[in-house]
Amino acid sequence: MKNYPTSKVRNVALMGHTGSGKTTLAETMIFESGSSHKRGSVENKSTLSDYHEIEKEKEKSVFGSVLHLDWRGTKINLLDAPGTPDYWGQVSDSLRVADSAILVMNSEYGVEVGTEAFWKASELRNLPTLLVANKLDSEQSDFQKTVDMAKERFGRGVVVVQFPYSEGDDFHAIVDVLKMTMYEFPEAGGRPDKLPIPESLKAQAELLHNELVETIAENDESLLDLYFENGKLDEYQMRDGLKLGMLNRDIFPLFCTVAGKNMGSGRIMGFIGNVTPDPTEKELTLKSGKTHKVNPDENPALFVFRSTSESHVGDLTYFKVMDGSVQHGMDLFNQRTGDSLRLGALFSPQGEKRTEVAQLDAGDIGVTVKMKNTMSGNTLTDKGIDLEFEPINYPEPTIRVAIELLNEGDEDKLSNALHQIEKEDPSVSVEHSQELQQTILHGLGEEHLNVILYELQNRYNLKVEFITPRIPYRETITRKSEAYYKHKKQSGGAGQFAEVYLSIEPWYEGIPDRDDLNVRNVQEIELDWGGKLVFQNCIVGGVIDNRFMPAILKGIMEKMENGPMSGCRVRDVRVSVYDGSMHSVDSNEAAFKTASLMAFKEGFLNASPQLLEPLYEIEVTLPADYMGDVMSDLSSRRGQILGMDSEGSIQKVKAIVPLQELDKYTTRLKSMTQGSATYTRQFHDYGPVPNDIQKRVIEETLSAEAG
Repeated sequence: MKNYPTSKVRNVALMGHTGSGKTTLAETMIFESGSSHKRGSVENKSTLSDYHEIEKEKEKSVFGSVLHLDWRGTKINLLDAPGTPDYWGQVSDSLRVADSAILVMNSEYGVEVGTEAFWKASELRNLPTLLVANKLDSEQSDFQKTVDMAKERFGRGVVVVQFPYSEGDDFHAIVDVLKMTMYEFPEAGGRPDKLPIPESLKAQAELLHNELVETIAENDESLLDLYFENGKLDEYQMRDGLKLGMLNRDIFPLFCTVAGKNMGSGRIMGFIGNVTPDPTEKELTLKSGKTHKVNPDENPALFVFRSTSESHVGDLTYFKVMDGSVQHGMDLFNQRTGDSLRLGALFSPQGEKRTEVAQLDAGDIGVTVKMKNTMSGNTLTDKGIDLEFEPINYPEPTIRVAIELLNEGDEDKLSNALHQIEKEDPSVSVEHSQELQQTILHGLGEEHLNVILYELQNRYNLKVEFITPRIPYRETITRKSEAYYKHKKQSGGAGQFAEVYLSIEPWYEGIPDRDDLNVRNVQEIELDWGGKLVFQNCIVGGVIDNRFMPAILKGIMEKMENGPMSGCRVRDVRVSVYDGSMHSVDSNEAAFKTASLMAFKEGFLNASPQLLEPLYEIEVTLPADYMGDVMSDLSSRRGQILGMDSEGSIQKVKAIVPLQELDKYTTRLKSMTQGSATYTRQFHDYGPVPNDIQKRVIEETLSAEAG
């Protein structure tokens, strides 16, 4: 395979809501370019990108894939990203190394919720983006509705470059208002004939052409002057203006395709080669916050954006060359680990297939094998070079399950499998909870978790089940109480003696000092599980020696880790030790630890204890049609609505919801909205649980202790 200089490389993220046809478009582009001799299809399970067994089963993308093609001397790397929010982690790394994006819209539905999510993601990455209206041969296609929705959601920078001669079964031609030409396709698809625009469409074409010219001129003063002077811009001036407008995200050109019949892909590839930016034209962010541009003349540097593994190959490391060029056998330095690494064989990926290359230049994307301790987000450079790119930001999980291992003795095997899954998909989070005595798997949705279950069962041959995880409740108190405990033990030889008096009360920010006690020392302890313990030494007259105070604190802390009411951890209390007694011979640290633990337990249970539950702030994005159902469902989940916002027909609802009510929420939300709604969540705080839940949790704890 030949080597491509940086100026002849384009890295394009291919995005779209599930069912928009982006994978079919990728297949068509590769076939049309001559880079593949056969055009695969999703239905026949033969596409280059959806090659995993589970993707063939589901007939949709689950994993991100990297493809490439040559279009008239330009190498176009396509980063095909899954269209389902559950697999958004695979989107994050694709967008991280793309220099531009294609956002595919299904012209039957226009801008869907997934389309909007991809738009926001490309906006965050500041990616030049072109839009594609696909499936124009469908009887339900509505090109004008799709254009109107795109302009409403994405702004007046959306400009029509092409419109269909006709839609539905009669689709056979596209009018291009940049080139002012009509492309007529043979019935079987493929290369079109270039024809004059029919008289019946000339007025529409000229109107859209003028809109395109005016939009381009508005974003470039020199072109605006030329436009005022000549009343028009030529094709090359328009190309330059489009490139600048796209780089600044002021212009979003819209094209037409019927990807399933190979109609329209060639024009898009030509536009990518002629107009979209090469890798040197995009600013990148370093970990330090400074900016950087890809430079073929600098020392070699590459950025790892994905790690996978194949049974017959081992670890595969996907990377983008950021500076210089890289060759097989080159020694590089991992900026994160400090390790020196030697590059193995280099390949240009084509989905599951790979073509070996001798060299990759700045801006290009490649894959290599057997790179130890190298993972997504790592920067590799020459030794002595101080350069590290910002890490990849992955989405926060929205669902969790507990993993139950059915075969004893497979614990290490499960641990290794989860480590590999987490490495390959950093949007997965594995939590080994000592508090809950469970291994908790956090993911982006039920589909996401089902893929992981499939991997555990089929790839790693583990017998596991997913079960509902326990809730990490907390305990606190609602009023002040006093307690004491005398620990006295005499059984031959040295005995044990300790007596502790303490006052326990709820702690809150700004709590007044105790003016009824002689506070000698205060320790404020930020608890690992959240909240605070304020421990006050109020001993006077030396009734308890200072050397026993750490033991008293240790006893209190031990009981706080296994709360008096339900066994859940305690938070937000102030404990004041104000009296007690000791024995000159029998008092020791163990005795005072026991006495304080028992005193704390008694005082806590007499202080109107309250069970707390974790609360999450969620944001639901949904079409307006489903607003009533979603709001009603949130209320049934004890949700507290914080506010609502709208962007066109897309609504956003913010609410505070208990974690217990969110465990199956993704499934319910998709069911209510026909899969069109998504949500994000982040931890908010702990709050009191209703009395019936508190009673049930306590009963379950007592039952477990008894049985």
